Amino acid sequence: MPAAAVTGGNARQVGLRRSYRSLYGLLAAGIIAVFVVSCGSTVKEEKPLDKKAELQQLKEQQSKLNDRIIELEEELARTDTSVANEMNAKLVGLTPVSLQTFKHYIELQGKVETINMVYVTPRGAGGQVKEIYVAQGDYVKKGQLLMKLDNAVTRQQIEQVRTQLNLVETLYERRRNLWEKQIGTEVELLQAKNNVDNLKQQMALLEEQSGMSNIYAQISGVADMVNIRVGEYFSPQTASTLGIRIVNTDNLKVTAQVPENYLHKVNEGSNVLISLPDINKTIESRVSVKGKTIDPNTRSFYIEIRVPSSKDLRPNQLTLVKIQDYASENAVTIPINTLQNDDKGKYVMVAAEENGRKIARKRPIEVGELYGNSLEVKSGLKEGDVLITEGFQGLYDGQQLRTNTNS
Repeated sequence: MPAAAVTGGNARQVGLRRSYRSLYGLLAAGIIAVFVVSCGSTVKEEKPLDKKAELQQLKEQQSKLNDRIIELEEELARTDTSVANEMNAKLVGLTPVSLQTFKHYIELQGKVETINMVYVTPRGAGGQVKEIYVAQGDYVKKGQLLMKLDNAVTRQQIEQVRTQLNLVETLYERRRNLWEKQIGTEVELLQAKNNVDNLKQQMALLEEQSGMSNIYAQISGVADMVNIRVGEYFSPQTASTLGIRIVNTDNLKVTAQVPENYLHKVNEGSNVLISLPDINKTIESRVSVKGKTIDPNTRSFYIEIRVPSSKDLRPNQLTLVKIQDYASENAVTIPINTLQNDDKGKYVMVAAEENGRKIARKRPIEVGELYGNSLEVKSGLKEGDVLITEGFQGLYDGQQLRTNTNS
């Protein structure tokens, strides 16, 4: 290009800038004039019609100045690239990319259960309740007497057999004494002894039957349900609804049903986070038992997680179970909302320093797992890159950027 042409172009840009500045000066002078007139109105009163005419005149001047400013800005944008870039620079927020451990969890609903929970049952057919020795909420020990059933009939039978036993024992002693004196026969002696043995066996059975009226605790724990009263009938068939339940809260577990498609991702030993949202508490544990069959109705398998004894845990309490099925050390992650798509695939916008200016650059990436708001990036980003996390919508490759002083 000839030197004269270059000089002419520069002169035109200088002239436009001067005109641009002079228009801003005129606009400022007009604003000052309005301020002076408004202030001076307290000293010298003018007619209302003159004020309206002057105000209308100033508004027309302001409108013309605004139109001229827009016209000059457009001309400068076409003739001066640096001015155009400064005018189009977009305010963004930046976040440096760093490496961290990325974990993915399967979130399920679980339930707290006790490993040791029993419904107290009678050893026999049951009977009418005569005495109850425990109240709901009491701590009981294994073997402690909890309840006594009516055994009056059995005790009467025992007394009758005891009377008969005394008689046959007396007859046996006499037969043995006679036999020692060689009086009587051996058959009579053996028959008398057999009568004694039979009644003793009958007495033992009756004593055992009478003992069945005493109901003892099978395990140690808390009697969290005492749902029976004196006079009611207690039997094995009604023990779960009308009886006593003992819960041992020292040994607890959390159970959950895992969908079939995670069969090969969840195993015994998998890390688990058990959350109790109501009290904002999280317990770390591992899968202790994995079911061997698939439920045909729910297409899921069960797992058990042993948890330590805690006053915050109750049987049948609902929990949030997070099972870790994937982990990656030194991974690059990004907020999921920064991911964009076009016809070539997935990408993010990053900030680059070029010729002393911040420039937006389009960066294609390959993504991995997603958990919550964090997306794993397999390739395309590295530590030290600067990700545009605010104002990335509508950015184009090469657009100049500006940031807050804190960015």
